[in-house]
Amino acid sequence: MNIHELKDTAVRYVEEAGIYIKEEMKKSYHIDTKANKNDLVTDVDKNVELLFKEKIEHDFPEHRLMGEEGSFEDIKDLDGIVWILDPIDGTMNFVHMSTNFAVSVGIFENGKPLIGIILDVMNGELFVSLTGEGAYLNDKKLPLLEEKPLDEAIVSFNTGWVLKDEKLQHIVKQVRGTRSFGSAALELAYVAAGRLDAYISMNLAPWDVAGGYALLQEVGGIATNYEGNKLSFLDKDTLFAANPYIYREIDAQLK
Repeated sequence: MNIHELKDTAVRYVEEAGIYIKEEMKKSYHIDTKANKNDLVTDVDKNVELLFKEKIEHDFPEHRLMGEEGSFEDIKDLDGIVWILDPIDGTMNFVHMSTNFAVSVGIFENGKPLIGIILDVMNGELFVSLTGEGAYLNDKKLPLLEEKPLDEAIVSFNTGWVLKDEKLQHIVKQVRGTRSFGSAALELAYVAAGRLDAYISMNLAPWDVAGGYALLQEVGGIATNYEGNKLSFLDKDTLFAANPYIYREIDAQLK
């Protein structure tokens, strides 16, 4: 199977997951917690990951899956082809708002992004990228990110992090506006699409970031950790993702 067939197959998996999630929303589902009372997981998250696991094992037995709900436990490296999956990114939104959540997949080959897919389940927006061939929103190619001044930028933060960081508070005073959507995958997709100009978070896992990172590479975006270092896709890390012009302006003030 070539790379285009792999992309098309992965898109089909994601679209099927979106249909399944919408059907399950009509029923009652079990809600549990993980690391803390605000770290929610549902049986829908777990079942979507299981669906991916079964499909990948059948269609791509040589590939590996790193998923939020347990399929990451044996992943110690990114050799070969690894699917990095968040079955429902924004589970709290899924539970409480029934919107602003996504299925996110980043397919990496030897540690580098190959394919990125993010599906906004309720709004029907499908973001797809293929390395070297651009990023698309519902089959329309996204343009390269354009230059803009910081005072026209819309930046996404978690409010809790801003309250703890004086440098971020200073940034907030300089930008046009701030937003918080509660889904790292969607916020990264919005940066890639030019709806947001930067997204900063202090505690994300590889599956939160992988799909959006792949998208950003295809539109000229920059994504590092908060200190400006290369992201880890094996452990949790901070994240600073942005339009390249906004990235440089903010980064100069964070140092």
